[in-house]
Amino acid sequence: MTSTISPAGAGSTAAPLPANAGGPATATGAPQPTPRWTRYAFGSQPRWVRPSAAALLVATAVLYLWNLAATGYGNSFYAAAIQAGTKDWTAFLFGSLDAGNAITVDKPPAALWIPALAGRMFGFSSLSMLVPEALMGVAAVGVLYLAVKRVSGPAAGLLAGGALALTPVAALMFKFNNPDAMLTLCLVLAAYFTIRAIERAGWKWLVAAGAVIGLAFLTKMLQGFLVVPALGLAYLWAAPTPIGRRLAHLMGALGGIIVVAGSYIALFQLTPASARPYMAGSTTNSFLELTFGYNGLARITGSGEGMPGGGAAGGPGGGFGGGNSGFGGAAGLLRMFGTSFGGEVSWLLPAALVLLVAGLWFTRREVRTSMGRASLILWGGWLLVTAGVFSFMSGIVHPYYSVALAPGIAALVGTGAVELWRGRASWPARIVLAATVLGTSIWSAVLLGRDAYWLPWLRIVVIVLGVLAAAGLLLRVDGLGTAGRFRRAGAAAVVVVSLLAGGLGAGAWTVATAASAHSGSIPTSGPAGSATGGFGNRAAGFRGDRTGGTDAATGTDRFDPANGFDPANGMGGAADGAGGPGGAGGPGEGTADAAVTALLSSTTTKWSAIVSGASQAASLELATNTNVIALGGWNGGDPYPTLAQFQDMVSKGEIGYYIQGGGMGGGMGGRGGNSEVAAWVQANFQAQTVGNSTVYDLAK
Repeated sequence: MTSTISPAGAGSTAAPLPANAGGPATATGAPQPTPRWTRYAFGSQPRWVRPSAAALLVATAVLYLWNLAATGYGNSFYAAAIQAGTKDWTAFLFGSLDAGNAITVDKPPAALWIPALAGRMFGFSSLSMLVPEALMGVAAVGVLYLAVKRVSGPAAGLLAGGALALTPVAALMFKFNNPDAMLTLCLVLAAYFTIRAIERAGWKWLVAAGAVIGLAFLTKMLQGFLVVPALGLAYLWAAPTPIGRRLAHLMGALGGIIVVAGSYIALFQLTPASARPYMAGSTTNSFLELTFGYNGLARITGSGEGMPGGGAAGGPGGGFGGGNSGFGGAAGLLRMFGTSFGGEVSWLLPAALVLLVAGLWFTRREVRTSMGRASLILWGGWLLVTAGVFSFMSGIVHPYYSVALAPGIAALVGTGAVELWRGRASWPARIVLAATVLGTSIWSAVLLGRDAYWLPWLRIVVIVLGVLAAAGLLLRVDGLGTAGRFRRAGAAAVVVVSLLAGGLGAGAWTVATAASAHSGSIPTSGPAGSATGGFGNRAAGFRGDRTGGTDAATGTDRFDPANGFDPANGMGGAADGAGGPGGAGGPGEGTADAAVTALLSSTTTKWSAIVSGASQAASLELATNTNVIALGGWNGGDPYPTLAQFQDMVSKGEIGYYIQGGGMGGGMGGRGGNSEVAAWVQANFQAQTVGNSTVYDLAK
């Protein structure tokens, strides 16, 4: 496959419009200038390009904004931190879980900043928090379109953008308030800037890519660096300048990362501990420890299960340890295709891998500076490195992390499919394209078959479409007609059937994801009540395995609330979950007790209460609009506050109540300071029962 693509992205076979095309002829026969609105709408490119791009963005916005309010506060852990950022600038800057600035969330704060600013402008609410996340998704689709279009033309850009928009895990994360939406947008921006840099060895674009990677680090720490090898290799290989300058430019990109990420690290580390919140997830109140410990190497190696204090409880984006086989599947080469990750992101993954190999083979004789091959290196490296890390990491890993794979997969599919289509006169290109479409339809049917109760007929449809598309590609249906209009009709038919064969399954799963409400700390994609994905906590809570726990007549889960599983309320059976002031309500998600809510709402202290674990603290903050201290951070394992610090707060009258207990994300793996605080409270204050909780009034 020989590349015919210009750096400007004029890969389309259609001729561009001249500047004065389209205007009526004058009396002398010379065409009049094109009206301004026409030039704005179409530019110097085929008339369909800009309208189709606009349609892609509008459709993406409709999909991601649809039914958004049903998600509510989503992950209450991050929602509470966003609420805190709307009330206090210190909480905003450092990512505090509460506006009293006791302790942070266990991530950097960048993902909280835009929703918090929206909350300051429009008032904090579910929509002011989630609409920015959805718009980040629209922006990511648009930037990916532009990045692919510059190299492979508008058709490839549209296919790539559409593939990203219709990836189930993308629809999940861009309608939720985990940090992954911001992370994905940053990574796609960095790839776009790198492509611009490669075109003309533009070091400024490369520095901008480094700066955005630095922002990705401030969003989700070391995960933001997974694409760096691919971006760096693509530039080092293909930029049209001597090797010395290429290396110097890469040092400039590294400088961009250091300036953005390093400046915040320095700010945090140099700010006196008394003037900022405690760094959750660390044992030494250190941003660097969090970076290389709980959120770094521990996630890769599984040492201490990646949890502060060595506990096994999952964080807000964490797991339950034990190799995470319960959530991410067993580590290994096929993890991305397994029951946990497969339905999230693998619909087009086999196609992307095949098209990557084919693209590298067909471009093997191109010059070093070929933009087509550079894009394959960039997107292929993105996919291989990220998928490799996710597949073999033995620490905390969750299926929704795979949204970081989606842009690489989508770009490879868009680029590879369009380039093979252009070269379909060649038998090898035609065979690869036909096999890719047929294989994608079969894999879609396999993924759909993992939930035997949801649209079983769809599996048959996608396989039939795959067979028809493969036959049409192999037989050159688009070339059988003798007139141009018949050839165009044949080509259009093959393209439409191929797109349906490859995308109908993923698209249906994505639409079902968008239609379902999601909550808790470990959301999964798919239709409400689907059995795939393991511990996926939509609004319905814990979803069981339909192979042994479902009523075949009604399709409903048959868990016994008395034994701890209730489909209506999640884990714990009762509406208040597994105990504590808010219970568990789902994996890592609490529902505030009404009596406790009323009690805390009437307090006037700096913190209305202190409770073990961040999940319960977050739920109470959202319900009462007061500040609640999460004793021990997310899982009760952080050494904050110490007994001495707690006693000082109590002596100053800063805390209203101590609430005993804690469910998921609270009290599991607590350290000495946590238990010492509990023992001291029990020895010095009188217990009372409020609702379903045991409460101690610290003012008495």
